Amino acid sequence: MSVSTMPILIVDDYNTMIRIVRNLLRQLGFTNIDEASDGRTALAKMQSKSYALVISDWSMNSMTGLELLKHVRANAKTAETPFVMLANDNDQGAATEMRAGANSYVVKPFTAQALKERLVPVLGAF
Repeated sequence: MSVSTMPILIVDDYNTMIRIVRNLLRQLGFTNIDEASDGRTALAKMQSKSYALVISDWSMNSMTGLELLKHVRANAKTAETPFVMLANDNDQGAATEMRAGANSYVVKPFTAQALKERLVPVLGAF
């Protein structure tokens, strides 16, 4: 699967952050990008479509990124989906990787290059 067709889901309750991540992903060559403004919407989308990657914010209302990740890992259909957390600091990111099984994390704010450095170990070179 090429980078351009790889389906990616961005989950964030802050529309500006979704736009920023979408633009950074486009700079890296990704074009098949969906979005969800909360965890419940993300879970529903993941039931109807298989994603090659989920990028979720840690801090969201109604369902945190950590709770979303736990739901994703607990569901047989989505358990293996690569999941990258957007964290506010390294402590949040490391905790997510260790406790909940995120594949990686990126500390905000970040550049396209920083995002790519975190995605290559998850998705392979692109």
